[in-house]
Amino acid sequence: MARILRDGLTVLASAAAILFGGSGLAWADSTITIATVNNGDMVVMQSLSSEFEKLHPDIHLRWVVLEENVLRQRVTTDIATKAGQFDVLTIGNYEVPIWAKQGWLVPMDNLPASYDVNDLLKPVRAGLTYDGKLYGLPFYGESAMTYYRTDLFQKAGLKMPEKPTYDQIRGFADKITDKSKQIYGMCLRGKPGWGENMAYVTSLVNAEGGQWFNMQWKPVIDSPQWHKAISFYDDILKADGPPGATSNGFNENLALFASGHCGMWIDATVAGGLLYDKKQSSVADKVGFAPMPTGSFAGAPTWLWSWNLAIPTSSKQKDAARTFVTWATSKQYIELVAKKNGWVSVPPGTRLSTYDNPDYQKAAPFASFVHNAIDVANPDGQTQQPRPYQGAQFVAIPEFQGIGTQVGQTIAGTLTGQTTVDQALKAAESATERTMRMAGYPKK
Repeated sequence: MARILRDGLTVLASAAAILFGGSGLAWADSTITIATVNNGDMVVMQSLSSEFEKLHPDIHLRWVVLEENVLRQRVTTDIATKAGQFDVLTIGNYEVPIWAKQGWLVPMDNLPASYDVNDLLKPVRAGLTYDGKLYGLPFYGESAMTYYRTDLFQKAGLKMPEKPTYDQIRGFADKITDKSKQIYGMCLRGKPGWGENMAYVTSLVNAEGGQWFNMQWKPVIDSPQWHKAISFYDDILKADGPPGATSNGFNENLALFASGHCGMWIDATVAGGLLYDKKQSSVADKVGFAPMPTGSFAGAPTWLWSWNLAIPTSSKQKDAARTFVTWATSKQYIELVAKKNGWVSVPPGTRLSTYDNPDYQKAAPFASFVHNAIDVANPDGQTQQPRPYQGAQFVAIPEFQGIGTQVGQTIAGTLTGQTTVDQALKAAESATERTMRMAGYPKK
């Protein structure tokens, strides 16, 4: 009798796993550990995870929610050492192809038909594909754009152009800054990190015709293009930025803008859903948007990022992990967020069906703009001079994590007055050249 009961429960568990989209079967109670970033959309994912556990009572979730720089350090160490601490990793389209090549990630193949892989936006899907296979599923995707306060522009008699330039942006920032009222004309990422301040800085350098390396893999950081870009960055944040800018990454600037302290902010398109959400933003009815500003070089590589859920080969709960990852990146999950929090709050930038949905179009005035920005994003486009690497706001080589973080700290020193722009660029080039030489570049 006991055996019949046990076998019956196993059949029921298997049927439930199949019914609710799990591509693998969790034969017994499993606990999976999920490492994720403390961005708003991931916090929502954690808050809704009880819905997943209702569908899959045999799978329990343990959450490790970390600040962006800390998350990257922890998951990189874990996967490189095969420690197996995490079963699900939140990683970017920078890591996915590099780690897949190393054999560190489980391929996300044989997904259920209901998942509808072809519904994933092609540029996002391409960034997660290595050797013809997906190695991560996108939770949200983004390009970048300029947010601004329409009321402040109107008060100052300004009009945001359809395609603003950095020179125009500099003038606007001066005119809308009112430090007596804690309104700062420009908020930008200042927190050091390859994916924090250097994500924006690299895009800015591209726009001014600069790049990280020439075709011989020699760093070209101490250059007129970098000097122009970093001088703009340093000048505008010192004149029109909030105090303590080196403490501000994506989340901090989002909070500043949403609470009414930023006149403009150039950053990821994913912020749109948060800034237009009246439950989270005090300026939801005063937000305008425009493309990222252009610099002296037209046609620079354009920002394309996605946060993705991936499974390390070191996980001992791969089937349960796959069941969770497919749920959290599915159409059904997006509909769940819409039901609980409203359509403006759904994770953007991953699915065509989201942008085709009339309810989303109505709730999110930025929807078509963001969809187009991702569709036409060209992260692998050429810089003004030929380059040997891919990526728009990062360099797609394993060494960039260390290089970008080190240079990010050096650049942050200009904002605090510890170093001049000239000194920072000389130091950054020298340190990068040393790292690349030790890493064996140029590779034969």
